[in-house]
Amino acid sequence: MILTGPAIREAVTNKLITIEPFEPNLLNPNSYNYRLGNRLEELTSRPADPTVPARTRTIDLPDSGFMLQPGAVYLGTTVETIGSKDFVTSLIGRSSLGRLGCFLQISADLGQLGAVHRWTLEITVVQPLRIYPSMRVGQVSFWQPSGNRSPYHGHYGTLSVPAPWSPRAAAGDGAAPSPLFQEVTA
Repeated sequence: MILTGPAIREAVTNKLITIEPFEPNLLNPNSYNYRLGNRLEELTSRPADPTVPARTRTIDLPDSGFMLQPGAVYLGTTVETIGSKDFVTSLIGRSSLGRLGCFLQISADLGQLGAVHRWTLEITVVQPLRIYPSMRVGQVSFWQPSGNRSPYHGHYGTLSVPAPWSPRAAAGDGAAPSPLFQEVTA
């Protein structure tokens, strides 16, 4: 069951959901609009290899905006600290940005119980697109879980910076480390 806007507000008031800062005007009928933080990490690893640490370039977003380019993957964060031990979060992009060719939360839209932090946002575009710090970029909804609850204790659950992949988390057990990574670390 998804929470309505009034139920989200009540859960925030009762400290069952964390949204900090919370602005009532960002509530929707069944979600809350989250905003883009003021820093991006552009992934510069070519090719991307989940078994080696990512290389990135830090971009501080100026008030005048920054032009995203096709063919790149950018990582940002939410302005808000968001999460709950009682409700499952789901973060998606706003349709208004999707209509401009911006894909947000490319594959990781489901949050985990107990993860409360500024969420890393996966961003890519199909055409040049100017973005701005603190602009509304997505919506978070909250879902009532069913069954026994087990809070998340994984790698990404407490990070509040634009976080690229962790080789251990991305590749998982059983993935062979890249020969290049073995040479560099040997």
